[in-house]
Amino acid sequence: MGRSRRTIPEELLLLALDPATGTTAQPQSLDLGLAGAQLVELALAGRIAPDGDRIAVVMPRPTGDPTLDSALELLRRRGSPVRAVHWIGGPRLGLRQTYLSHLERCGMVHAVAGQMCGVLPTTRYQATDTAISREIRSRLDSAIRTGVPPDPRTAALAALAHAVGLGKHLYPGNEGRSSRSRLRDLIRHDPMGGLVAHAVMDVQNGVAAQPRRSAAPAGPAGPSGRQPARSAPDPAGVPMQPRRGAMARAVAH
Repeated sequence: MGRSRRTIPEELLLLALDPATGTTAQPQSLDLGLAGAQLVELALAGRIAPDGDRIAVVMPRPTGDPTLDSALELLRRRGSPVRAVHWIGGPRLGLRQTYLSHLERCGMVHAVAGQMCGVLPTTRYQATDTAISREIRSRLDSAIRTGVPPDPRTAALAALAHAVGLGKHLYPGNEGRSSRSRLRDLIRHDPMGGLVAHAVMDVQNGVAAQPRRSAAPAGPAGPSGRQPARSAPDPAGVPMQPRRGAMARAVAH
């Protein structure tokens, strides 16, 4: 994959950066969106493909993008298709910072050191080339305004922007209500983007990550006559999976 084209995770992060404050809008959901954006980018590169509500690796050859290739290798190691909800709901410690650092190395943002409450060190990121952010935003505006089906990359970006809640950041207030509605409608123009966007929203809404099916017969009761207890879901709304070490939380910028 050539580096002349910005990836969807990079564009999603640039959309989320507030030019006035240097902070990222919707930081918690944005982390989920970046994980989903990686899936869309890998699909566009022909490395993975949807298999129902699962993601299957169809070409394990590296893309040349280290961050994407790391995700591709993790998917390959699963050995079988993984549900999009499971993947997006899993730990992605430091993913946002990884992309912010990459954008800084590329000269698209610069870090501004500061302090919170005069004590805690903080880092904000300001866009250095606002023309790039304007170009990304204009593609969304054009798709919303004209109603012409956008290209797959723009459609996927729109789907993810809606899924992580950037609509109210990009089109605020009552005057932006119709634009937010049309942004949501763009989700239907890219199957992979739609699959991933719905998975992002499911994780945020705490939807149990189990295939939808008819109710199964009750299992055998234990010695006390009660049904065996079910394992509790984790805070992201997906079944608990064995993990190594403690799961840290990403710090919102």
